[in-house]
Amino acid sequence: MHKTKNMNWTEKDDKLTAKLKFRDFKQAFSFMTSVALEAEKMNHHPDWNNVYNNVHITLSTHDEGNKITEKDRALAGAISKIYSTFKLD
Repeated sequence: MHKTKNMNWTEKDDKLTAKLKFRDFKQAFSFMTSVALEAEKMNHHPDWNNVYNNVHITLSTHDEGNKITEKDRALAGAISKIYSTFKLD
């Protein structure tokens, strides 16, 4: 049986952050590719990094003084939706 997980975003220091773990690098990269395509459509892009099966995402709006805006909340929602489609075990 495979399960999906809900994403937990943390709001701190005017940033939304999430730390995610995947089965392997291939799955993490697939997730990042899906997010990249959605972020491009929204014209709002995450700060993120990836080490093997871990992805760390930070969202804030640079044009608004690096604060959380509705753009960030909308992108976080889209990322969460994408994440919910991944089978993690």
